[in-house]
Amino acid sequence: MLMNLKRIISLTATAFMLFTTCGLRAEGAAAKPLVVGFAQTGAESAWRTANTNSMKAEAEKRGIKLKFADGQGKQENQIRALRSFVTQGVDAIVVAPIVETGWDPVLREAKRAGIPVVVMDRNIQTDDKSLFACYIGSDFYKEGSLAAEWLVKNAGARTRIVELQGTPGSAAANVRRKAFADAIAKSPAFKLIDSQSGDFRRSGGKEVMEAFIKKHGKEIEIVYAHNDDMALGAVQAIEEAGLKPGKDIIIVSIDAIKEGVQAVVDGKINVVVECNPLFGPKVYDTIAKLKAGEPVERTSYNVDEVFDSTNAAARIGERQY
Repeated sequence: MLMNLKRIISLTATAFMLFTTCGLRAEGAAAKPLVVGFAQTGAESAWRTANTNSMKAEAEKRGIKLKFADGQGKQENQIRALRSFVTQGVDAIVVAPIVETGWDPVLREAKRAGIPVVVMDRNIQTDDKSLFACYIGSDFYKEGSLAAEWLVKNAGARTRIVELQGTPGSAAANVRRKAFADAIAKSPAFKLIDSQSGDFRRSGGKEVMEAFIKKHGKEIEIVYAHNDDMALGAVQAIEEAGLKPGKDIIIVSIDAIKEGVQAVVDGKINVVVECNPLFGPKVYDTIAKLKAGEPVERTSYNVDEVFDSTNAAARIGERQY
């Protein structure tokens, strides 16, 4: 009887230990961090830096292991990074594509590996939409339209425009240019006299604006910049030419980085249309849903605002980037 009791106690203790060990193993497996590969365009602007920081900070906050790749402005670097992420077997991939086309082969590799791809910020062109899970970005067409609408209402008699384009072939540059042109076409008095790429870089905006001033001189009345960094570069070129940006030449821009909004407060830029770069929370919420097998929106946008002399000074203090 006593031997049986001891045997029962021993078996019970063993079972408890096995149950506890298995429980710890299961808990450990459940605690395995999510691994996400992120292929960024580069670090061409303050907006892009804020975008990268949002992705990194939110990953750290959530305990996500983020594998970061800087494309350095070259699509081939991003494609190489995506292939590396597939080889490493990450749980999900996020890509901010430098240009719109040329992604199908590497996206097919990710699809075959069962790795969901989230396209962020700039969209891509493909005939097979199943190659990526969803697009999370900004409404570039709306941004370009808002810039043009502000100009039509506030430009007065000034109508001759030069345009600082973003990176050739990028969705942001393509769509912002088209949206602005579509809106301006409704007001025939406006005339686009020149358009060149500054590659979304401040130095590029300054160089192109210097060339515009040399070529067109006082004919320039308005600058439309596809982002704030190029607009701020144009401000430098205009000042060095002995003119007053925001007064002698109207400057319309997109991004609303803090420095851009401050330039509006200072009267050097007339209006900035926001393009919110803080995608981290929305991207990782979406990836969590994808991994859980839940449906996600095919296309979703951040909410953007317009800042000019009527509201910039009151809102500058709350800018996070």
